[in-house]
Amino acid sequence: MYVLYEEAGKFQSGRVLSEAEASAQIELSSGKRVKVKTANILLRFDQPEPSALLNAAQALSQTIELDLAWEFAPDEDFGFDELASMYFNERPSLDQQLATLLALHEAPHYFRRAGKGRFRKAAAETVQQALAAIEKKRLIQIQIQEWAEALVRGECPAPIREQLYKILFKPDKNAPEYKAVVEASRASHTAPLELLQKAGAIESPYQFHWRRFLFENFPKGYAFPALQAPDIEDDLPLGSAQAFSIDDSATTEIDDALSVQGMGQGVVTVGIHIAAPGLAVRPGDPVDAVARSRLSTVYMPGYKITMLPEEVVNKYTLQAGRDCPAVSLYVALDESTLSVLGHETRLERIRIAHNLRHDQLDALVTAEWLTQIPTTTQALEPTSALSPELQPQLAFLYRWAQHLKSQREQVRGKPETFNRPDYTFRLIGNDQTEPLGHEQVQIGTRQRGAPMDLMVAEAMILANSTWGMWLADHGVPGIYRSQASLAPGVKVRMGTKALPHAGIGVKSYAWSTSPLRRYTDLVNQWQIIACARHGKTAALAAPFRPKDADLFSIVSGFDAAHSAYNTYQASIERYWTLKYLQQNSISELVATVFKDNLARAEALPLVLPVLGMQDLPRGARIRIQLGEIDEVTLDVRGTVLERLDALPPDLIEEETEDSEEEALAAGPLEIAVDVTPSEAPTGDNSVP
Repeated sequence: MYVLYEEAGKFQSGRVLSEAEASAQIELSSGKRVKVKTANILLRFDQPEPSALLNAAQALSQTIELDLAWEFAPDEDFGFDELASMYFNERPSLDQQLATLLALHEAPHYFRRAGKGRFRKAAAETVQQALAAIEKKRLIQIQIQEWAEALVRGECPAPIREQLYKILFKPDKNAPEYKAVVEASRASHTAPLELLQKAGAIESPYQFHWRRFLFENFPKGYAFPALQAPDIEDDLPLGSAQAFSIDDSATTEIDDALSVQGMGQGVVTVGIHIAAPGLAVRPGDPVDAVARSRLSTVYMPGYKITMLPEEVVNKYTLQAGRDCPAVSLYVALDESTLSVLGHETRLERIRIAHNLRHDQLDALVTAEWLTQIPTTTQALEPTSALSPELQPQLAFLYRWAQHLKSQREQVRGKPETFNRPDYTFRLIGNDQTEPLGHEQVQIGTRQRGAPMDLMVAEAMILANSTWGMWLADHGVPGIYRSQASLAPGVKVRMGTKALPHAGIGVKSYAWSTSPLRRYTDLVNQWQIIACARHGKTAALAAPFRPKDADLFSIVSGFDAAHSAYNTYQASIERYWTLKYLQQNSISELVATVFKDNLARAEALPLVLPVLGMQDLPRGARIRIQLGEIDEVTLDVRGTVLERLDALPPDLIEEETEDSEEEALAAGPLEIAVDVTPSEAPTGDNSVP
């Protein structure tokens, strides 16, 4: 005798070997023997063979009209054999009974299970809803197939074009648009990005990168809500110094300025003046909410997304001709030895006399020019580009900056080596409006450590390290950047403790000098203001207390945002570099062997993989032939044409985090579609 039984929602059949009151020993067609409860046995039969019966029943079940069966079914619970007798005849055959069982089991929208072999018909409303859902699913599947076929043909349906970034970067794997891309990718044996490119989904490579960045980081757009910059309520005294800022011409968020007083008197006081939005903006207010949501200004060639709206920036920026609120660090120096005699932090208004632009003055303010200037109030012949009273001040600041750098290098244990320039990008005809991606691009250079750059950088390092230790001395937490050592692989980390930064050579380093551009600096400014106002009791008055969970949240959020913004800046600078190659018909480059089959172009900010340099030593100079450029994946490869001379070992720059980021930028864009079952941003005067 054979039996049909149900086990774990599946139907099995086998030959009965023995049977007791509550169970039976069954031998399956595979030869396996199992023990089955009697209550699970649904049918008993002597013939035909179970496989033949099942085949016949499955074919017959497809002919059962479920609507009619539902009409015949009683309102109360019923067995499959009962419905078979109503649907077929009073004495249904074995295959008719099994066919009814299979049909009931496979139609949960008509009949829900009420036990082993027993069912109850669904309510009419439930049946209609289920049928509508099934029909909808069928139509969606047809649509998916049509879309997939169109993609394979090289056509991109509008719904897929509209969902492009979501499909590629944050897919809803149940969405029909995503399923169509996956289906087409499998059918054509083509990667999703390549498939969509061929189908014309990406009309503009630049817009592809830009829209992807906005999709991932500004999904609701980057327009600001209506905001009013709060007034500073403090009655701030007016400082005696005449300060000047040094930035590039595109800078609107002027965070920092310098002043020099007392030259020729033995003690010189250098003022480091930082814009003070922290005196007006409070944690939790509307302006703070916007700044905290963005966390930093985003920089890119020809454009930027500011952390704060223009009207707020204009309220607190250090604009020339105004008495601007500032958090000032005054450092008293011995004029001859440059040793620090003391420092003081003040909350004040400071007169901004000049906004100097280093891109306009770097050619004039050279090391040779500065060393010829007397370090007294006597100035050289005035120039139209620079006020004469600033010349000796700049000369003193340059001498002091060299002294500070030397001191840091002693702590650091080795000199800083910046043999490569910083590259600047200028889009012709673009006036800080959103680029379209086809503008003519100019790539220039700005040598790291140029005198004006060095003056500001060293002053900001001093301010960030001094204020970092000052916060720690007052028991007030801040947001710090630290690096345990210069050993390979030891990265810069963010935290709330004043730990050494080996890469810079300081005991602590708390970003505090760009509160209009970085949220960490605004947070630290609030803490510094508390110390300036309350002294030793500042820990009780500061907005953030030790072990404040909110402070840890800010650190985590900023670290992620800063990394994402820097990654985008690097990728879009790479885009414009590739565009520059195309616009100038450059097919060959001189490059230096970098590492891991990568080479760095000597005259452009470009790292790329190169074939044929496996046996060349690091630092060797080569001439390479460029291959095809892909503006979407940002991929370009080279082939060695010839080896030139090798760089002397002392000119090979040490590996830095920037170098690692460049190497990462050399690879093609990766798209996360599953078809299987530097420390300081561009325009910032501070250094890492």
